[in-house]
Amino acid sequence: MNLKWSGALLAGVSMVLGVAGGYWFAHQRLSGMPGTAPEQSVNSPDERKALYWYDPMYPQQKFDKPGKSPFMDMQLVPQYASGSSDHATVSIDPGLTQNFGLRFATVTRGVFDSTLDVTGVLAFNERDVAVIQARTPGFVERVYAHAPGDVLKANAALAEILVPEWAAAQTEFLALKRNGDTDLLAAARQRLRLTGMPEALITQVERSGKVQPYLALTSPIAGVLQELNIRTGMTVSAGQTLARVNGLSSVWLAVAVPESEAGSITVGQTVDAQLPAFPGIKVNGKVSAILPETNPDSRTLRVRVELANPDGLLRPGLTAQVRLNRSTGQSVLWVPSEAVIRTGRRALVMVAEDAGRYRPVEVQIGQESDDRIAIVNGLDEGQKVVTSGQFLLDSEASLKGIVAGSGEVSPPSAGSGLHDAEGQIVEISDKEVTLAHGPFKTLGMPGMTMTFPLANPALKQGLKTGDKVRVSVSQTDDGLQVESLDKSGGQP
Repeated sequence: MNLKWSGALLAGVSMVLGVAGGYWFAHQRLSGMPGTAPEQSVNSPDERKALYWYDPMYPQQKFDKPGKSPFMDMQLVPQYASGSSDHATVSIDPGLTQNFGLRFATVTRGVFDSTLDVTGVLAFNERDVAVIQARTPGFVERVYAHAPGDVLKANAALAEILVPEWAAAQTEFLALKRNGDTDLLAAARQRLRLTGMPEALITQVERSGKVQPYLALTSPIAGVLQELNIRTGMTVSAGQTLARVNGLSSVWLAVAVPESEAGSITVGQTVDAQLPAFPGIKVNGKVSAILPETNPDSRTLRVRVELANPDGLLRPGLTAQVRLNRSTGQSVLWVPSEAVIRTGRRALVMVAEDAGRYRPVEVQIGQESDDRIAIVNGLDEGQKVVTSGQFLLDSEASLKGIVAGSGEVSPPSAGSGLHDAEGQIVEISDKEVTLAHGPFKTLGMPGMTMTFPLANPALKQGLKTGDKVRVSVSQTDDGLQVESLDKSGGQP
């Protein structure tokens, strides 16, 4: 029995020793494998150094210490030093460019011929008008079959008018002609002219020797009959308007130009017009007049374009799609319009640099036409700009506190740290003051109404609501704090 128990005990001890030995051996093998580092403390300190702190909503303003943003109810974000020497760019692995959908374009220099597309309506040329009046009293004997709106040819007959006065004057003229008295005949001919008789009718009476008391009323020009104020049997008096004809040899195109584009329109500027009534036909003309009055409802300026109409196809009332061609003749820089990011207060582009780096640049833009936009300032010829994916890069630049262009505001030094502005007191107490202040330029902070704590209750002395002051603030861990209030020389 003792021998049996001794064997079992020996077997159990051997098993325990085998398991312990295997664990030790495995631990030694694992710790000796290449690439396996000794355990590190998860609470090891971060050795990175903060260069400055900023508000992601106002990345142009930098602060030299952490704290609360004076612009938003949030903590300032630190910007750490990195291995790159350029902290004003966004870096992306060049191999990932296609994954981000980035596309590029080159800044180009050339003559920028811009166009402006607007709408217009055809109207009569009010300078091409014929007014037909009676030069002598008479009776309407016949009216030809015409009505307002008819298109007439030149010399088209409108009516026949009996002029009794002409009958007596012509009879006298023919009698003197038979007598052969030259002086009296000249006087009689002048009398016929004064009665309103056309020269052609006088010649006809002289040649035929017969009295012609009827006046054939005709249209002196080709065009549209606008008015016809006679009927058969009517009595007409001298000076009465009988008809009015508007010519169609040329028409006016009335164009509505937005007031924002009015400064680029000049007399003589070339115009291309296309009418839906005549697809595929392009009509060319020039700006003949810029009317002085702006439409107060649509905020547009009326521009008049004169168009030749030799075939009479252009009828007043037709609409037209108008393209105003504008050319400065000067060489300018331009980029595709899609490359420009408009924020409402400024325009930005993302410039592509070497090694997958992208820099936001503020630019001054000019005219825009045909998906191109002129760059007045901010870029150089040959630079590459991002035309697709630039909004993603701009958002990343804002989060990193990168400011576009050279408009960065330097952070205040630790020694001074004071920022000045003009303002007016809205409310004041021993602890704080509410100010309607102008911009703090050294902070990049726009004008607004804001409440600030007072560094010293004594600052309140001698001040009241409505006073105009010059205020100096400093940046503290809790935000901006008023250090001085100067009542003299303050502006609202």
